[in-house]
Amino acid sequence: MLIKDKGTFIKGALLFVSFLIILFLMFSPLFQGENSLKAADRLFNSIAKGSTYFIPDLLKQNQAFMGKTFDVNIKLKNEEIAQKSTKLLTGAGAQVAASGSQLKVSGDLGQIMEAALKDSDSMFHNREPEIAKKYGFGGLEVLYAWWNAFKEVDRDLTRQAKFKEAAFLSTVVKKGVEVGFNFFKIDPQSAASKAGILTFLLVFYVVYTLWWGIAILFLFEGLGLQMKAGAKQEV
Repeated sequence: MLIKDKGTFIKGALLFVSFLIILFLMFSPLFQGENSLKAADRLFNSIAKGSTYFIPDLLKQNQAFMGKTFDVNIKLKNEEIAQKSTKLLTGAGAQVAASGSQLKVSGDLGQIMEAALKDSDSMFHNREPEIAKKYGFGGLEVLYAWWNAFKEVDRDLTRQAKFKEAAFLSTVVKKGVEVGFNFFKIDPQSAASKAGILTFLLVFYVVYTLWWGIAILFLFEGLGLQMKAGAKQEV
């Protein structure tokens, strides 16, 4: 028989089977209809949302760009995005001349960034209806259109050597528009309020990883397989 140490092998087999049972339960929809991975991801996202709210500071910093005019020529991915971007930009006071997916845009840069930040703030706080009512299409579509337009405006401002304006616009996109988009429909929570579950998840992760390693170790030892240092060979 292959088993050399029955007791150790049985320990390894029990650990192995119990590991698989827990793994099965982890992928089962036991947490409000979600599996443990999705539930944990939702938890971490809610904690992350509580620490990524930069929009009020961006609105303050944006005051330095109020009254600064810009004039760019941009090409968007397609005509649909161009049409939506035109509606957003004109609504923020910009002058837009459209030709297919190409736009010639001019206006007050600070005023336009303020409009995008306020839309992002509304989505961050899950107030999509006011955005949909304002523009006539969904909030995520609005932020996606801002994202596309600002990426191209950033590129043209950089080409014009307006590096300060381009740098702040990039910050508005990363810490404003993208944050509003990514954390939509997520309720913010502080890490302190979830200290217990966070501690449990950390301890469980360490124990569960060791669990698998010890199971394999016991199985191999039960089969008589052991790691030993190789004998030193003299040349």
